[in-house]
Amino acid sequence: MASPSPSGAILLLLLLSSCFLLRTKGSPSGPLYTNHWALRVEGGPGEADRLASAYGYLNLGQIGNLEDYYHFHHSKTIKRSTFSSRGPHSFLRMDPKVKWMQQQEVKRRVKRRVRRNHNLLSFNDPLWPEMWYMHCEDNDSECRSEMNIMAAWQRGYTGKGVVVTILDDGIEKNHPDLIQNFDPLASYDINGNDPDPTPRYDVSNENKHGTRCAGEVAAAANNSNCIVGIAYNARIGGIRMLDGDVTDVVEAKALGIRPDYIHIYSASWGPDDDGRTVDGPGVLAKQALEQGIKKGRQGRGSIYVWASGNGGREGDHCSCDGYTNSIYTISVSSTTENGNKPWYLEECASTITTTYSSGAFYERQIVTTDMRKRCTDGHTGTSVSAPMVAGMIALALEANPLLTWRDIQHLLVKTSRPVHLMAPDWKTNGAGHRVSHLYGFGLVDAEALVVEAKKWQMVPAQHICVGTSNKKPSWFLSAYKTLRTATVTNACADQPDHHVAYLEHVIVRVTISHPRRGDLQISLTSPSGTKSQLLGRRQHDDSSQGFKHWEFMTVHCWGEKAAGEWSLEIQDKPYHVRNLNIHGKLKEWSLILYGTAEPPSSNFSSQHSRSRLLEMPSSDMDISKVAFFHTQMEMPEEEEEYTGQCHTECGDQGCDGPNADQCLNCFHYSLGSMKTGRKCVNSCPPGYFGDSVQRRCRRCSRGCEACLGRSHNSCMACKRGFYHHLETNTCVTLCPAGFYSDDGQRRCQKCHQNCKKCIGEMDRCTVCKDGFSLVNTAVLWGANRACT
Repeated sequence: MASPSPSGAILLLLLLSSCFLLRTKGSPSGPLYTNHWALRVEGGPGEADRLASAYGYLNLGQIGNLEDYYHFHHSKTIKRSTFSSRGPHSFLRMDPKVKWMQQQEVKRRVKRRVRRNHNLLSFNDPLWPEMWYMHCEDNDSECRSEMNIMAAWQRGYTGKGVVVTILDDGIEKNHPDLIQNFDPLASYDINGNDPDPTPRYDVSNENKHGTRCAGEVAAAANNSNCIVGIAYNARIGGIRMLDGDVTDVVEAKALGIRPDYIHIYSASWGPDDDGRTVDGPGVLAKQALEQGIKKGRQGRGSIYVWASGNGGREGDHCSCDGYTNSIYTISVSSTTENGNKPWYLEECASTITTTYSSGAFYERQIVTTDMRKRCTDGHTGTSVSAPMVAGMIALALEANPLLTWRDIQHLLVKTSRPVHLMAPDWKTNGAGHRVSHLYGFGLVDAEALVVEAKKWQMVPAQHICVGTSNKKPSWFLSAYKTLRTATVTNACADQPDHHVAYLEHVIVRVTISHPRRGDLQISLTSPSGTKSQLLGRRQHDDSSQGFKHWEFMTVHCWGEKAAGEWSLEIQDKPYHVRNLNIHGKLKEWSLILYGTAEPPSSNFSSQHSRSRLLEMPSSDMDISKVAFFHTQMEMPEEEEEYTGQCHTECGDQGCDGPNADQCLNCFHYSLGSMKTGRKCVNSCPPGYFGDSVQRRCRRCSRGCEACLGRSHNSCMACKRGFYHHLETNTCVTLCPAGFYSDDGQRRCQKCHQNCKKCIGEMDRCTVCKDGFSLVNTAVLWGANRACT
């Protein structure tokens, strides 16, 4: 047999190479290779067709608009493989007409839906995983809409510098979750007339309410106890005032204690929710509220947050509660985790906002601190919602301490969201706000609240326009009939100090006599056509006392124009048979309008740049030090304005053009530097945290993958090669004595309590504490060696 020629030997060698392991092996997590190739071929489409035919491929044509680049397919190669293909494909690669060739890999690409990193902020507090209303677990398919509390934290707001007090039955100041943030200056025992707000203990734990509310607001984070408060760095105090006789004096004292020190007062109480009571603050309590609004917080106004009431099962209506019905309070409602109406919810037109709370027996409740240094997962009702909102307002006040009491209400109106809250009466008012009698303007959004608070411009001065009293001998109210009466107002346009052009609160003051008050239903329609139910029928209200100068309040007309015709409608719909010859009477009614002469600032970020010049903070600033995001340009005296659409992350100065992402400042954070190139992002990537003051992403300390600040002990997760020491919130390369390195979770885990040192597992001891010795003294790595 003749020996092969040199060229034949080379060919034979190449053919044999396909039978040997000359393919590049990939790991299961490595690349997946397809049976498609990309090539750059000289000679045009004809040459590409020839090459494909000669080597057994199908030419699928030019790749897009890339000249000389072609897409080849090889049907006899495995469709997907962890091995790259060589052998016969090497012949094509060696052809002189082929200038470049690449086998195509499968690339992982995902739709750019927003995905929250639930592990970015993790806490060692044992009930943190149960706090479903703050975060969604990865396996929680039913989690729908959050209140975005974690997103507000990630912006750096945790309530620092803000003081909140709970008006209730006292708080357990020595509770392990409260002691760190407890503020004695924000506390007092009015019932006992001493500084200690500690609740009175009894066998039924009757006085647990205040402690539960306090934990929601400011339970300390990462202290291995119970929960994480919404404003976990705020100061928390308690006023003990419900464990004794509650009088007008008691309430006035509670509402007016240290108004220049305390920022927010949270109250989850009120008159009986029995469906028959009409009651509110007395003369002194009313004055205390007004004084707090006018003089509290150095004139910016104390913030009063109030639970709307739990009388839903009794058919109660929170417009008969003078505390939630006041313009000076922020009335808060509740929804269940599924966005359903809770059985205890009271409907009324004075509710501003809503939070999650308890619901039916199959729906989760709220976890919080409890009496006797315990925790509970059974906190319920609108009592939950007021302290939640108080905590979120604390975040907003940290973002902007200059906010007035009215600014806070405007912010809640603007940022609360209907989301998936189910109610039959959602409507859009004349100013474009969605609003409901069940939920006000919707679910609180903590992130939107702090973002808007940071850039908020103070609302104009409040004006009050009191309409003339609509009096006549009487309007008779007949059973099964509807009384309609109207008044036309110019909103005090002829009185500059009282002119209300744009509405905030609207009050209807009525005096009505009636044989059975619970049969009445009252509504008000604004000039824009927005209808507010001021009172619903109450089955249990048998009172014959009617209403005397009672004030019904609505926020449903917020932002609307005030001037025009207002219509009052009263229906008399008896629950029971009664003498039809006995009539009720509307003796008088008047309209009180609260609002502003000028429209409040829209506070929306401009999407266009007014000028290519940055605004100078001071006249002596060195212009050479002004840094633009993408380029440094000469500052022209005049230049054509860029009017194109800017990127959504551009801040209030817009963009410079010609590209949309050439932002002059950032709405959320800037990432990068002039040298590496800057861009605007809505959240900082792993290894960075958001500096809310400078609005930029700054690096975490060495080893941190997620952190709350630059400090080495603010790490929440660690990079590979580092271990998270939970007790100090640091990332270390070597765990300290008494801990072992858990490679799976990248954490320093505690050794057994008798171990001084251990390896790999808590019971794999290598050195015992004094007084203990190893059961097995042999060096058997991998064996459990206990210290006894």
